[in-house]
Amino acid sequence: MSNEAQQGRRGTTVESNGVNPVPDAERRGKPRGLFAVWFAWNISILGISYGIFVFGLGLNVWQTIVAGTVGYLTSATLVGILAVGGPRTGLPTLAQTRFAFGMKGNRIPAFFAYLSNMGWKVTIITLASTTGANLFAKLWPSMFADTDGSSATSTIVLWFVLVLAVTMAVSVLGHELIMKVEVWISWVTGIMTVAFLGFMVPEIEWAHLGDTPAGGPLVFTGGIIMAMTLVGLGFLNYGGDFARYLPRDTPARGVISWTVAGLSLPVVILLAVGALLVGGDSKLGAAAASDPIGALTTLLPMWFFVPFSIVIVISLVSAAITGMYSSGLALMAVGVPLRRSVTTSINAIIIAAGAFYLLFISTSFLATFQSFLSLIAVMMGTMGGIQLVDFIRQRRMGWNTDMANPRGYGGRDGRWTAIVSLITGTVVGLGLVTSSDPNFGKITGFLLTEKGRTGVFGSSGLGIVIALALGATLYAILTFGLRLDPRPDYSLVTAEDTARGEGGLQVPTPDTDGRHAADRTEH
Repeated sequence: MSNEAQQGRRGTTVESNGVNPVPDAERRGKPRGLFAVWFAWNISILGISYGIFVFGLGLNVWQTIVAGTVGYLTSATLVGILAVGGPRTGLPTLAQTRFAFGMKGNRIPAFFAYLSNMGWKVTIITLASTTGANLFAKLWPSMFADTDGSSATSTIVLWFVLVLAVTMAVSVLGHELIMKVEVWISWVTGIMTVAFLGFMVPEIEWAHLGDTPAGGPLVFTGGIIMAMTLVGLGFLNYGGDFARYLPRDTPARGVISWTVAGLSLPVVILLAVGALLVGGDSKLGAAAASDPIGALTTLLPMWFFVPFSIVIVISLVSAAITGMYSSGLALMAVGVPLRRSVTTSINAIIIAAGAFYLLFISTSFLATFQSFLSLIAVMMGTMGGIQLVDFIRQRRMGWNTDMANPRGYGGRDGRWTAIVSLITGTVVGLGLVTSSDPNFGKITGFLLTEKGRTGVFGSSGLGIVIALALGATLYAILTFGLRLDPRPDYSLVTAEDTARGEGGLQVPTPDTDGRHAADRTEH
């Protein structure tokens, strides 16, 4: 192994791999390492507000806990299944989707995945900056607070620069450092969150938990769907990004189980606490729904408020780091011809501009932007369903990474079967979801009645799951039912290319059933 590769293992140099398959010589680790990444990403008191949101559909406390748990586990399992493609191909998820959509066709879902990723990073970094600024304003009001006690603009800017710098530095260095950092973050945030729950549990008014009536079957189903859309479905395009460095023969059950455990364990616990809090005290629940960090941290003594606020910032930065890393890969998957370190830097600039606007200019940007992100989730869910079905095809072809290449070198420009399925699922999904923003509301809910728009169907995000199922079903019919499944295209590969092994590509010899069993590496 080269000295550069050895240094990369220690996480001290910038990661060189982008959307190419990770070479076998650089594969390392065990699937249990995935736990820390997903756990650190999702261990945040924002999870308590998720329980409040599901409860707000019209469920009682116990229905909320059961529906939320089922929804989280279901969506986390989908993420875990898609993560298996990482070790099998060595590709990040949004490069592996080229198998289904083709090199150019893949730019459509990759671009919207990129927008979704960047949008959430703006929100997360903004929230981390304001949390840190509020801490300073309380500790040293004469230096960091305005006359009304709120955080001074200079304090917010200071924290914004600090949060963005840390996020960018770790993201640029790449996978090896991220995997190490997330282990420590998961321990610190996990321990402090358990301590936080120790303060929250006494606030639960147990005697009033039975006051809220149970919701009907449709409402309960809506709770499951809402839980899926709150957490798991948003990660469908990330799964393989952190699993691709695992050896290609890593057992699928290990990848799935550790992903599901890391993703669902923290949010299930926090959802249960949120449901118990709102079930016993509707005023506290309403406050937490609008300002989860501010409402819940006011219940803490100052001696714990200080370290816990720091932990909140750390947990949000952790989510921003992993998201920034994936957004760099997403930009490369769109087709931007730059190194991953450069695309990550570009993303940091865009996030800085968006967060600056959100912090210092806009008064209503957040609600509009979150509505926009929920619309993107329709396409992301549809893309995830198509990719899940395409795994059957990819496995039959021996996970042949040549299919991620340009047309004529194993891949295709586009596959209309996947693109039509994506468009169909997305259009139907948009027609079945609603938006609180009046502008985005014009392109949503057009398939719903007025009762459907204002009822559980519209508010639960059920259209996202319907879009996923419709896109997957249509693609399965076209690909397997009608057998519209062309073989890898090597029409532009010359004998000279094969002799040189140009780009790491070698023309394979099909086995007896016409499939290509071996993986190929593209650098």
